[in-house]
Amino acid sequence: MKPINDRVVVKPAPAEEKTAGGIIVPDTAKEKQQKGEVIAVGPGKDGITPTVKKGDTVLFGKYAGTELSYEGEDYLIMREDDILIVL
Repeated sequence: MKPINDRVVVKPAPAEEKTAGGIIVPDTAKEKQQKGEVIAVGPGKDGITPTVKKGDTVLFGKYAGTELSYEGEDYLIMREDDILIVL
């Protein structure tokens, strides 16, 4: 996959299976993960090079990105502006 412009492809981290107290969370109660690993980065837009790079772990907004299933894996495609922080 090769994103265009300022787009970034992120593989979301798996949802938490247990709470900090050890309670197992059922599938229906799991929240969408807001953390993931950058898989691919576009070349940038209007001469501005992206600040994230492949392999970075990032946090993004709860409703950021468009979900994509590719070769059996789930990904999110989002603008670099939707990324809040690089961990």
